[in-house]
Amino acid sequence: MKPNEDSPADDETTTRVRLPETVKVDKTVNLPGIGFCVTPDENPSTILLGMSDFAIHRLDFDAEKPESRPISEARHQSYVTGIVRSGKTAVSGGYDGALIWWNLETGEIIRQVDAAHAKWIRMLALSPDGTRVASVADDMRTKLWDIESGQLIADWGDYQLKTPHGYPSMLYAVAFSPDGHWLATGDKTGQVLVRDPADGTVAARLETPVMYTWDPKARNHSIGGIRSLAFSADAKTLAIGGMGKVGNIDHLEGVSRIEIFEWESQSKLHEIEDPKYKGLVEALRFGPGDQWLVAAGGDHGGFVSVYNLADGKLAAQEKVGNHVHDFTLAPDGESLITVGHHQAVSVLL
Repeated sequence: MKPNEDSPADDETTTRVRLPETVKVDKTVNLPGIGFCVTPDENPSTILLGMSDFAIHRLDFDAEKPESRPISEARHQSYVTGIVRSGKTAVSGGYDGALIWWNLETGEIIRQVDAAHAKWIRMLALSPDGTRVASVADDMRTKLWDIESGQLIADWGDYQLKTPHGYPSMLYAVAFSPDGHWLATGDKTGQVLVRDPADGTVAARLETPVMYTWDPKARNHSIGGIRSLAFSADAKTLAIGGMGKVGNIDHLEGVSRIEIFEWESQSKLHEIEDPKYKGLVEALRFGPGDQWLVAAGGDHGGFVSVYNLADGKLAAQEKVGNHVHDFTLAPDGESLITVGHHQAVSVLL
């Protein structure tokens, strides 16, 4: 990866921000199922991932023979679709609506809230100080929990239970701003709310209707929605990921789509669509210095794409195995690890 010669420096000692020019698959490890979510472990080469076998797995890419293994015999009752880590504790959420706190040294369950949500928990987000975890689910509730005690701090129900066409909606995505002052959530119909998690006040409502497709003729069904959210480091910019309009809603054939806002003014900075690698944008991360954005997702195949935020144009891209559900980006922005359908992949930027 070469430095971007146009990147500004605040002073002579400031390291120039690097704009990735390539996306290169470094190592692929087979998974015993689908990896739905991932978070870094204490060791930089090791990840914790939520799996379709109902378990939390650990995988060390620097091992001689990397292998994904459950951290415990204890499991959820269904797919694990959200995971965060705070120190030596992990919290996971699943299709079963349960939240489980794990001791990462012993693999033991610290506590379990079986009815944390009435429906599928889609995603979790950890506050930057590691003290709170936010959860969103198909009961259309956004909840805030204390990491140490497990107590429910707040419970918000700002979304409609059904889409405009009378079908059940879903609440897919949640993200904290890096300063912890804001919490963003996104639903199936393309509505994003940004709130102050301290008192629940909604500060902005953003609409991305292109990311929602309704088919009234053949199937009476819908697809799409907000699948990923990411704040910039300065918390002023919000990236929203999903998929463009779809012809056949039985397939993820829509173009991958990203909309980027200055959210407080609701000013849209970029609309990005990629017809080459189609499907849902399942995860987004800003690179160091907020100069670029990484997106990953897919249809039956997976992709990792890097966009230059100065102009919203594609900087680098590569096909990455099967459908990517989530990824973790290294702090220096030079590598990432994706998890998805039967594969975990380390990628160099």
